[in-house]
Amino acid sequence: MTEKNRLSRWVRRFLLEHITGERNLARNTQQSYRDTLCQLLPFVARIARKQLDRLLIDDLSANRLRAFLQDLEEKRGCGVATRNQRLAAIRSLARFIGLHSPEHVQWYGEIRAIPSKKTTHTLVTYLEKDEMDALLAAPDRGTAQGRRDYAVLLFLYNTGARADEVAHVQINDLDLGQTPGRDSSSVLVHGKGNKPRRCPLWSKSVDELLPLIKGRAASEHVFLNRRGLPLTRFGIHALVERYVNAVATRLLSLKKKRVSPHTIRHTTATHLLRAGVDINTIRAWLGHVSLSTTNIYAEVDLEMKAKALANCEVKEEKPTKPWREDKGLMEFLHRL
Repeated sequence: MTEKNRLSRWVRRFLLEHITGERNLARNTQQSYRDTLCQLLPFVARIARKQLDRLLIDDLSANRLRAFLQDLEEKRGCGVATRNQRLAAIRSLARFIGLHSPEHVQWYGEIRAIPSKKTTHTLVTYLEKDEMDALLAAPDRGTAQGRRDYAVLLFLYNTGARADEVAHVQINDLDLGQTPGRDSSSVLVHGKGNKPRRCPLWSKSVDELLPLIKGRAASEHVFLNRRGLPLTRFGIHALVERYVNAVATRLLSLKKKRVSPHTIRHTTATHLLRAGVDINTIRAWLGHVSLSTTNIYAEVDLEMKAKALANCEVKEEKPTKPWREDKGLMEFLHRL
């Protein structure tokens, strides 16, 4: 067994060199790739009856990969989307090996030939304006925790940022105007792959952020938990869920929706679209690489579709009387 054919060698290079060094993928994406391999390698080792560190590239055959994908769906209960996500990660590994080891190009072609399964297209969930207003009104702003929670919810709605992005915002990322309400303010958000983007801040958001950061070091995170530690994305998820459950007791429409921080992100995009903001501006606002990703919001808003349909509707013309029955016309003619 040559070292070049050892699968563990390529897995290490793939994760350390390619994923983090060459592509600079987001940490969550790196963890997704890692989790895929943590499931795949023991499965292949069990079928090949080998120890993990003795697996060869050819041990990961197309047939064994198909068996792994089938196992994901049937025994682990994973959905089609998860199955396709795992397959994409393994294809990426196979492509990396094929590019650096020409003798494995045929093997890569066999892995690549395994098709993704077709998934059903579901519309994204977003909140109507009254639902978002009710959610923002839920925190008790008479307490320190309530004021922080309100600031987090308002910041999510203002920026459309992901929970992980909000959790990592530092004070030095904020550019707050000298005079609130007059000077423009913005925040530097670090998105997927550490790609930066600037989002404008409402004066109301600035008013809530100023007390939170007063007297603190620029390198600190903006949002802290009750112990003074940075609020995590899991903490933000729990925060949103807590207030959604509280509001749903009196706003029945929320009971039918599964609301998360990402739902507020969808809400921001949809409300911006309704306000007439250009789709390219929304793409930059949310940090989407492709405009096709942003275009999904043009599909979810039935209200906009209804308005567009009304503008295009052909009005039924009222039947006109024959000229002989038009008394006004006949009187005019007789007077000539």
